[in-house]
Amino acid sequence: MGRRAGGGPPAEHRSGSPGRWDGRFPGFDVAAQAGHWDPVTGGVVLSRLRIPQELGFFTPAEEAVATALCDQLVGQPGDGPSRIPIVVLIDARLARGETDGWRYDGMPEDAQAWRDTLRYLDEDAGAKFSRTFAECADGDQRALIQSVQDTGSQAWHGLNAAHVWSLWTRYACTAFYSHPKVWDEIGFAGPAYPRGYKNIGVDRREPFEVADQHPADDPVREGY
Repeated sequence: MGRRAGGGPPAEHRSGSPGRWDGRFPGFDVAAQAGHWDPVTGGVVLSRLRIPQELGFFTPAEEAVATALCDQLVGQPGDGPSRIPIVVLIDARLARGETDGWRYDGMPEDAQAWRDTLRYLDEDAGAKFSRTFAECADGDQRALIQSVQDTGSQAWHGLNAAHVWSLWTRYACTAFYSHPKVWDEIGFAGPAYPRGYKNIGVDRREPFEVADQHPADDPVREGY
């Protein structure tokens, strides 16, 4: 795909206001690099910025539970311009039958496991708080999710709770960190092919990269 005059992508392809979260890489917008990616890769990445009118897998009720669940898992607040549509990306995967290629023994196929476990969360919410999971207060949602993690390898609604936790976190984290807005926040310039990188080394940046404005907050540098 060709670059526009002025070096930026079309407005509908921009991944949001750069640095909107904490300004760690101010002014950085990975979508501006789309002209340097091969067309297939660019199409895949930029498609993550488009929100479909209707989901292809989740029902509206399942979408509500999944949205609340995933927002809790990644610590994402409610509606806002920088909100990552995690459930949209998970829904697309499940609608295509795109899994990790494996599943734990005793767990249903991923698509069915998502439907089942979202229903179980709603059942737990109803039993404990007399409302759906999505309607529960923020702290009550966290308590319900934490109880699943704390169950460990024991059964939760007949399923290994640790395997349920793995299902949720694998899909949520994959979706979250595949989104260009998150790439903006971590300073990742996207696919290297076909341009590549020439300035290899610690603190050596390409002309299109932006310096970290909060390097002291880097947990790797702090030895964690």
